[in-house]
Amino acid sequence: MDESAFAARLAETGAAIERELENVLGVAPRPGEPARPARLIAAMRYATLGGGKRLRPFLTVETARALGREDEGPRRAGAAIECVHAYSLIHDDLPAMDDDDLRRGRPTTHRAFDEATAILAGDALQALAFEILADPETDADAKVRAALSAGLARAIGLAGMVGGQMLDLEAERATAPLTVAEIAQLQALKTGALLRFSVEAGARLAGATEAASAALSAYGRAIGAAFQIADDILDAEGDAATLGKRVRKDAERNKATLVGALGIKGARRELARLVEEAEAAVDAAGAGAAGDCLRAAARFVATRKK
Repeated sequence: MDESAFAARLAETGAAIERELENVLGVAPRPGEPARPARLIAAMRYATLGGGKRLRPFLTVETARALGREDEGPRRAGAAIECVHAYSLIHDDLPAMDDDDLRRGRPTTHRAFDEATAILAGDALQALAFEILADPETDADAKVRAALSAGLARAIGLAGMVGGQMLDLEAERATAPLTVAEIAQLQALKTGALLRFSVEAGARLAGATEAASAALSAYGRAIGAAFQIADDILDAEGDAATLGKRVRKDAERNKATLVGALGIKGARRELARLVEEAEAAVDAAGAGAAGDCLRAAARFVATRKK
């Protein structure tokens, strides 16, 4: 799949996810809800709608599609994952964390609203994600829904995204630089775990075989690691106008990154290796030509400009 075809597919899937998010983040209360507080839903919509690449839900949808499932289920699961991603960005930007004022080219949620509202919006988005996954509309099989919910909990909790954030904060205060292995572990938790789950969710929804699931999980690990290295390179070399967020913050805050540990050239070599690993994993999953979009996604992650 060439770059233009991939860009078109990414935009098409992104638009479908946007529609799902508009639905679940509607202003009016849904059946069974007594109310949706106006300021809270406004903050949730602000943080979630109308921005971002939608890469995580894209991976869910495209993994399922590569294995033959193209109905609403993967799109709903992708919307749940995007709710979690939005929550993580809200909390990551808070003064107690990275203390950022700019996200996707506009004020961060705590700046656009206030800190307390931002915290609550993140909390509500996380809860909403599990509500979506537990809904029979996402999948008729209760075992599949339970597996998705458990998988997401692991990906974002103690041994996943939140644990990685803790390691990241500790690294800023470390008196000695982290080793390459320690940085890789930190990034595998903070960033990689949710990206990996995004792929695994698509495989689960499509009823992948055990062998295909293992191969696609390896793909998810590789693309998650590649995404973070590319992000760190962009922070070191990019500009705020293009990226829509503050740059050079990794060096300013003594962040533990592979760019810092390996240098730009070394980080680029590792990035290229991870792309090759991801493409090989798609082959091992037996996706054939149907996996071309996943292969293109690995290349996109490595070459993106924002």
